[in-house]
Amino acid sequence: MPQASVYRVSEWNGKSGERWVSNQARLDAMLEHFGAAAIEAAVPVPGEQVLDIGCGAGATSRVLADRVGPDGHVTGIDISAALIERARGLYPAHTGLDFELEDAGSADLGAGRFDLLYSRFGVMFFAEPVAAFTNLRLALKPGGRAAFVCWRGADENDWVRLPMGAIKGIVPASPPPEPDAPGPFSFGDGESVRSILSLAGFTDIAIAPFDREIPFGLGTSREGAINDAVDMAFEVGPLSRALADAAPDVRKSAAAAVRDAFARRPGEHSVMIDGAAWIVTARNASS
Repeated sequence: MPQASVYRVSEWNGKSGERWVSNQARLDAMLEHFGAAAIEAAVPVPGEQVLDIGCGAGATSRVLADRVGPDGHVTGIDISAALIERARGLYPAHTGLDFELEDAGSADLGAGRFDLLYSRFGVMFFAEPVAAFTNLRLALKPGGRAAFVCWRGADENDWVRLPMGAIKGIVPASPPPEPDAPGPFSFGDGESVRSILSLAGFTDIAIAPFDREIPFGLGTSREGAINDAVDMAFEVGPLSRALADAAPDVRKSAAAAVRDAFARRPGEHSVMIDGAAWIVTARNASS
């Protein structure tokens, strides 16, 4: 089995992948500033070969392709067939850009093929992260670079904190995952990230906090934006899983509580919520 767990692969080729495709434009807008910050940290230059890990629908791959120009090339890689199909549909003939359906942690990526490894929230799901990053490092040229953005803790990120806090007392709390279990917050501990990269053979590791307000939901009015934020919370993220088997009356109570939580945040055409991430850079130690 590839590095990704059976559950994760099945989810990203099932409901999770379908929900991301359905909400692709809104989700890319939410994450745009985080992805851009990681691209600036990566410093892609014309002519470079780049691997975009967990590329989703290709938004960051397209930006990277523009940065490396016609003499460079970007390969976007993802385990979700639905998202890869979406990426190919959005960028069917973009120069220097292609997409592959693979698990980046275990795929044969070719030795010394890339100048840069990049990811926007795509590296936190490996079942064996040291092995996965070792595999990725081997695909880097000597002295090649890695740059990615990953979430900090769930308690620092409103897209989890607000809806999940709102349903306390309405829905029984799920047991918290193990700190290093694959998931969106498995890289929340910066020193753990540093250890993983070091054990995988990377050097010059730098980890910096990046905080940014996130536009959650979209509407032509504040009322519409709040309603859309609630709809999004019910479609993607931990709230959708927590309420998957809930009775209609429980879902109704949860929706009202979540709406109240979002209504306390600012924003006219989107609900502005707090997001907290790490920007991580490193280099292939091999010469």
